[in-house]
Amino acid sequence: MLSAAVEPSGGARPARRTLSPRLAYALVAAVIGLALFASSTPSPLYAEYRALWGFSSVVLTLVYATYAFGVLLALLLAGRVSDEWGRRPVLIVALGALLLTALLFMVADSVVWLFVARGLQGLATGLALGAASAALLDLHPRRDPAGVGLTNGVVSAGGMGLGVLVSSALVEYAPAPRVLPYVALLMLFAVAFVGAVLMPEPIADRRRPRLTPQRPSIPPVVRRPFLLAALGVVSSWSIGGLFLSLGPQLAATLFHTPNHLVVGLSIFALAGSGAAAQLLFGRTAPWAGAAFGSLALAAGMVLIVLSAAAESAGLFWAGAIIGGGGFGVAFLGALRALSVAIPHEHRAAVMSSFYIVAYLAISVPAIVAGSVVTSLGLQATFEIFGSIIAGLALVVAFEAYRTRPVARVAFA
Repeated sequence: MLSAAVEPSGGARPARRTLSPRLAYALVAAVIGLALFASSTPSPLYAEYRALWGFSSVVLTLVYATYAFGVLLALLLAGRVSDEWGRRPVLIVALGALLLTALLFMVADSVVWLFVARGLQGLATGLALGAASAALLDLHPRRDPAGVGLTNGVVSAGGMGLGVLVSSALVEYAPAPRVLPYVALLMLFAVAFVGAVLMPEPIADRRRPRLTPQRPSIPPVVRRPFLLAALGVVSSWSIGGLFLSLGPQLAATLFHTPNHLVVGLSIFALAGSGAAAQLLFGRTAPWAGAAFGSLALAAGMVLIVLSAAAESAGLFWAGAIIGGGGFGVAFLGALRALSVAIPHEHRAAVMSSFYIVAYLAISVPAIVAGSVVTSLGLQATFEIFGSIIAGLALVVAFEAYRTRPVARVAFA
């Protein structure tokens, strides 16, 4: 539904047709999901790229690191830019860059182009996540932070899982596997770009943005809930990083098949069960989500480690589903704890700091594990990193339980 909006100015200007607040809310939620959908789309194609261009697993790890560095750079340089410039202009720029990224992947003819495309994709994703997450808080019909946290969590986990699943199916069964997934992305981002042009601007007082390095800053009133949120996102996104890095390799070994869709389903099991668990336990108290989600995450990680040692596909599926459910609930608890506490004028800055923690959590295990798997072997790598992640999740569960009275007071 479109409505008329008049841009504030000194003179009369024609009204601009805009999306209704409800449609605008759905749009920015879709942008978060699409950005993470696109970030996981190349994963099933890496085997094709390696066979075609002959690069090593270390180079593949560096390609992923380039994406993660791009996200972090965007969040550090422009984390609060949408608080100053406005949500709509930042989303338009980010979606335009994501469109260009899809084109670069389509024409890539060497590993150099993978580095370029992944780096630009990281920058665009960082811009999109900071602005869209803040816009969700601005545009929610009832200004309900708990509802915003649920929306953000579901589209994040769902987007990440669907990106791998859809790309895996296209790579396995469709023609032109190195082109068709990105054609699909082009069409999706084109629709989102038009929507961003039509969306209303929720920030009334806009200033000239400062594109200078920004030390992540957390207002004093937000620091305690931010700590709980940071702990929750570190434990939950770490398992996602390890899975995205080595999960396909372990799944292919356990299932004894090179079928891309089967391997993609194993990644989707983690992210999809995370999204489903968020829908089921979406109104759980933030401390309880962080505590019980982290316990489930630790249990799932232990099962995945055991599956590598026992070469058991059944243990792997059980670990992916249980760990994924824990990942989803712990991440949602972190988001809900934070969303209700952020002052309006600091929304983009705080959410960008949150995603800095998230992307460090998802990228560091993936990069380090991918770098050492050749020397240590797949089983030993999973045992070491899985044990670290499970132990961290138990610490998070204990800390969330210990601070539960604070969470109840802060978010009642």
